[in-house]
This record gives sequence, C-alpha cells and structure tokens, in this order.
Amino acid sequence: MTSLSSINNNRDIRKLGINFNHWYVVAQISELKNQPLGVTLWNQAIVIYRDNTGNIHALEDRCPHRQVKLSHGKVINNQLECAYHGWRFDTAGECTEVPYLAANQKLPNCKLRNYPVLEKYGFIWIFPGDETLSNTVSPLALPEWEHLNYIVSYTGFECPSHYSFLIENLMDMYHGHLHQNLQAWANPVLQHIDEDENKVHAHYAAQSYYRINREWAVLQLFIPALRQLHPEPLDVSYIYPNWVATLGNDFKICCLFCPVNETTTRAYLIHFTSLNAFDKLHILPVWFRRFVKNISFNAAKGLLNNLVRQDLVMIEEEQQAYLQHPERKNYELNKALVSVQKLIRIKVEKSI
Repeated sequence: MTSLSSINNNRDIRKLGINFNHWYVVAQISELKNQPLGVTLWNQAIVIYRDNTGNIHALEDRCPHRQVKLSHGKVINNQLECAYHGWRFDTAGECTEVPYLAANQKLPNCKLRNYPVLEKYGFIWIFPGDETLSNTVSPLALPEWEHLNYIVSYTGFECPSHYSFLIENLMDMYHGHLHQNLQAWANPVLQHIDEDENKVHAHYAAQSYYRINREWAVLQLFIPALRQLHPEPLDVSYIYPNWVATLGNDFKICCLFCPVNETTTRAYLIHFTSLNAFDKLHILPVWFRRFVKNISFNAAKGLLNNLVRQDLVMIEEEQQAYLQHPERKNYELNKALVSVQKLIRIKVEKSI
C-alpha cells in the first residue's frame, strides 16, 4: 500500500484527474442504438458502436482527416464511416478506405486509439488506461443485476461538479437530513473506517424501516404510518472508482461513475431490493420469478430521481462556491470523507 504520509496533500482535490487503469461505465446498454454513440471519459472523446455481428467496439471519437466526430457517422461492413468525407476505419482504428483515393495514392498512415470495452451488468464499460492491464482488473461486481431474487431500479444523471463532490456526498450518511422521508434509514452514527489502497469502507450504526419480510412490507416506502424503525447496520464503501452501500440484508445501492471533466460527472445510481427473506421463493418456477423481476424493473426509479434531484442542488452549489472562492476551507467532521480524499490522491499519483 502507498504510504498515506507520502501523498501530496497540497494538491487540490477538486482538480485531480482519475486513475485510468480501471473500468469505467460510460453508458447503459440500452443507450447504444443502431447509430454510433459518442461519450466522454475524463476529457477523452470516445465513440462506441456495434459491428454487423453485434460485437461492441470503442475508438477515439475523431476522424484524423478533419478532426470531426466519428460518432456522427455510421457502420458499414463492420467499419465506422465518417459522415463528412466517408473515410472508413476498422475496429483496430486503421484507415481502410477513402472513397476518392486516386490510383497513385496510398491510404493515409493514421491510426485511432481503440479501447478495451465490455458489456456487463446492463452497462458498457471502458478501460482507458494501459490496455495490457485490462485483463488484470475487474469491473465492480453487480451480481444482483441478473439474480432473480433482486428487484432492480436505476437512474442515470449528469452532476455539474468534479467527481469528488459526488463521492463525498454519497459517503456522508449524515446528509440524510436533506432527504427527510425519502430515505429508508435514520440516526446514523459512524462506528469505524477500514481502508486500503483500493477502497474506503465506512460502517455506520443506523435505524431503518426497510425490511422486506412480508408481502406488504414494500408499502412502508410509500405509507409513512406503516413504518417501524429498528436497528440496522449501514455500510458504505468507495471501491475505486465506484460506490456501494448496503442497509441490512434487504437494501443495496450502487453508484457507477464516469468522470467527464473537472466540472462534470456522469453517473448511474442503481437500487437493488432483495427478496431473499422469502424462503419459499426458490421453489417457484424460474419463468415466474423472471416475470416478477422484469415487471418490477425500475419500480423505485421515481424515488431515486427525487433523491438525486435534491442532492444535485447541493452539489452544484458546492462546485460553484469552490470555483468562486477556491481558497476557502471546508470544516469537515466526517472522517470517512478525509479517507476518501486520501484514496483519490493515492490512485491519481499511481497513474502519473
């Protein structure tokens, strides 16, 4: 592990980049239609597209001819064609055709960068770092996405801030004061923090009304009169570069980050509701369990959108306050956030 004492704490956390040697979500699979899709991952413009066999590829989103975006183009015979002059590129980024090339001319000796790309857990992941390391690093595990015992909801959003503001918001359970009746937990108390070179894990003791042990229990989310608080462990983890939280045995929520630049972060918030407490669930026909999972998909999307809407107001104000007065110091009392900043610095220094 990198020694925390060796980290340069004078570097402005709000200007730090990312460690490129990790997998980052850049889109939900359903966002990629028949046309190429342009995305940005820490100031790198990338185009993702499917070839005629359905395989996905990722290249620099620029045509080396006039530097326009290839994401304006289309896929022809498994090659990406520029919309401007029709230059074509294969999946390795090599120029394969120029429509008006004269007989005495050779194809231009230009090559675009191609990126390792994965489809997993309903999302498209890109590895922007050293390609030789892509097989040694795994994306954040989300087995609940496909598991028949979990109901899934998610929302994608753009946060007008540096990614560190969003991570700190998610790691700080005391900001639940903002959400009032929208959240399922209350009265958090930070118990201890575990940290290493890849993650920060904060354990809170809390109370919750969120317990899915009866068919009607989900109504507690919508009818406050039915709620009964009980003690539950609340665990939140920054597993670089993403975030995971669990509340007891019934609730899990994740946030997948796509840092766009110093003042913009794309993110996906995913909510899993466990049905594992129903011990007879496993004897039901698989087709029926899959039917229930599918028709319940995004049942909590409205709740997630409301939570995100409230958070974004505050995070945007934090970012703007920083831009106007970067010299002002925050008086932070939550030790988990101090650990998060240390981890960000460790990861960024490792990638330099």
